[in-house]
Amino acid sequence: MKTFLNIAFILFALQLTHAQTVGGTIVVDSIYSTNLVNDFGENPTRKVGVYLPPDYGDGTKTYPVIYFLHGFYGDHTMLEPMKEILDFAIATKRIRPFILVIPNQRTTYEGSFYSNSGVFGNWEDFTVQDLVTYMDKNYRTIAKKEARGITGHSMGGYGALNIAMKHPDVFNTVYAISPGALAIVREYGPNSDTFKEISEASTLEALGKTYFGKVMMAFARSWSPNPDNPPFYCDFPFGYQNGELVIHQETLKKWHDNMPFYNLENYIDNLKRLKAIKMDWGRNAGERFTQQCKMFSLKLENLGIDHFAEEYIGTHVNNIYTKDGRIPQQVLPFFEYYLEFN
Repeated sequence: MKTFLNIAFILFALQLTHAQTVGGTIVVDSIYSTNLVNDFGENPTRKVGVYLPPDYGDGTKTYPVIYFLHGFYGDHTMLEPMKEILDFAIATKRIRPFILVIPNQRTTYEGSFYSNSGVFGNWEDFTVQDLVTYMDKNYRTIAKKEARGITGHSMGGYGALNIAMKHPDVFNTVYAISPGALAIVREYGPNSDTFKEISEASTLEALGKTYFGKVMMAFARSWSPNPDNPPFYCDFPFGYQNGELVIHQETLKKWHDNMPFYNLENYIDNLKRLKAIKMDWGRNAGERFTQQCKMFSLKLENLGIDHFAEEYIGTHVNNIYTKDGRIPQQVLPFFEYYLEFN
């Protein structure tokens, strides 16, 4: 009896060790997209990081796909340090085996905001059309919306919400992690120092010296590009003349048309077609994030859109990419519950 128990214990330990050491695989693929062809130096061939679950190579099984949109300054290479928590989530049964995809949408101006610029590339179309089609043709995916989720952090959280509410025929569930660019508040607004600094900049180098200068140029190239307006080749909604604030209403409307908070009424039916919507944000992320996230959730509630919204103890960047962080503890279990698995 003692020998049997010892053998059983050894087998259990070996199984546990195997579960802890066997991990998924990362593939770095690339996609050429005619939607991204442009005259301003943005590369239309994009790297794509693909996480394949541990049992992917064992047979013909198909898997749901989670599309993860990176934040400002990010790219597909963030998948490598994320691999550990993806393996951990599967090994600890927080989610069944799945495929996760991170497309590189970093631009020469740092972030595409997953938007159709028309001048610097149509990044929304690339994501919804080219990326999804490529994944379904080249990987063993469950090729239907019920098995597709979209998520992302910061700029990627914005992209996930904006794309999901426009394309419920492609994505069935959405989880936005600390989304930004939902509305014009604080540093994004006319009474901050940001647009004063922009009005004083005459070169790309000068504009790029401040973080918000870069972010505003990324907004403008994404939502109000102007190929006839060098050196930035875009228009800003707020400016200064002789020290006085000037509001460019036509440009401001273009920004509003691309910020989800101002468009929710236009997408009520689409939002109700989504199986599940969740967003979260760190309590200490700064008022810029907490204010717009609360505004967005409240408006969803007022429009009768069922969703989950959670403020947690953390900043804009911590408590997310760790084993006890948001991705393995909240995001992936959310998709485990709402996505369709085989």
